[in-house]
Amino acid sequence: MKNLSQLPFRSMVEDMMTAGQIRLERTIHKTDVSGATDTILEKINTCKGALFSSSYEFPNRYSRWDTGFVNPCLEIRGFGRNFTIKALNKRGEVLLPALAAKLQALPELQTMEDNGAFLMGTIKISDEVFPEEQRSKQPTIFSLIRAVKELFYLPDNNFLGLYGAFGYDLVFQFEPMPLKHERAADQPDLVLYLPDDLIVVDHQASAAYRITYEFTVAGTTTAGLPRDGEPVGYGQYTGRPEDLPALTHGKYAAAVRKALTSFKRGDLFEVVASHTIVEPCNLPPAEVFVRMKEINPSPYGFIINMGREFLVGASPEMFVRVEGARVETCPISGTIKRGKDAIEDARQIKKLLNSHKDEAELTMCTDVDRNDKSRVCIPGSVRVIGRRQIEMYSHLIHAVDHVEGLLRPEYDSLDAFLTHMWAVTVTGAPKRAAIKWL
Repeated sequence: MKNLSQLPFRSMVEDMMTAGQIRLERTIHKTDVSGATDTILEKINTCKGALFSSSYEFPNRYSRWDTGFVNPCLEIRGFGRNFTIKALNKRGEVLLPALAAKLQALPELQTMEDNGAFLMGTIKISDEVFPEEQRSKQPTIFSLIRAVKELFYLPDNNFLGLYGAFGYDLVFQFEPMPLKHERAADQPDLVLYLPDDLIVVDHQASAAYRITYEFTVAGTTTAGLPRDGEPVGYGQYTGRPEDLPALTHGKYAAAVRKALTSFKRGDLFEVVASHTIVEPCNLPPAEVFVRMKEINPSPYGFIINMGREFLVGASPEMFVRVEGARVETCPISGTIKRGKDAIEDARQIKKLLNSHKDEAELTMCTDVDRNDKSRVCIPGSVRVIGRRQIEMYSHLIHAVDHVEGLLRPEYDSLDAFLTHMWAVTVTGAPKRAAIKWL
């Protein structure tokens, strides 16, 4: 897609053909940048959709963009190796036959049912042994994601794609091991949407765009069909605060003591233990998102209405980004609170950079990250291009490395995503041992 800021007219309409032979019409329309995403925030409390927002800048790393939508036409959910692809409106039903045909030809498909409004199936388990550099090619739920990506692929496109959330448990499709906790059968491991009407805001250029798509499959078109969806609201908590799961005093400290034993044995170098804090919140999800952006501007802010639940958050850390053949990550390890003024900030930065513990921890995280990239990148292309760089946020100061590599021709962005699953700053090291410990 051409650089949006160089759009020659206020509106541009293009006829295109995807790699999967789906004909589409793409319309890009310049719109008012002021309040461009307000409509999304007004609707997302009761409509499926998502808004992704970057409200932090760092040269050659982060810029300020917003991308959002409501009422997407398709929804993909994964439950282990089981999946559903659901048409969320009449527009989505137009696309289902093309998806069904694509998946029927998928070698990794074990079973699939097509009832006209949704597809439901299972990805097979392979008994083949895959070497480390081929781990992302083994049959998993991502075989389905790759097939959908291939069906809708356009070489000249930055925004037609799948948007949503990936759950931690996806790693067990690549690193099988006994699970310690029961999983609810209806708890999805991923929820992804295919939107056909997006708002994109480039804050640096002070410009906003509405991008819409019309699809034609086997002579049937989405043109003229409403861009709607079934309302799905949020439920306010009506119980007593004391009835919510309580944080058990000393439980986290006990986990730390257990980890220390593993460190002494040499089983682990690092592990990222965690605990869950549950509090009632009766604010609308969109208001929580807006307040979070104001309090903690971050390169990765998000609100996703997933139907049964909302995901709202803000994060400073890039997991993995791919542009062309270039793959990059920014591991964070080393954090200290902001000072009251610039002088105190400088003292805090000096304290952080002089911490041998934080330096060693970031070095270890970056070494694991480089090893992850080495599975899929051209030998010799993986390098650290930024070392212990300081990123200043509203309340915290982080020390960050910046790592890049060049993908080998046989790998793509999905391979880059999967080979890093999950970041060492989320799990620990060695990664498999840390995941098993957790």
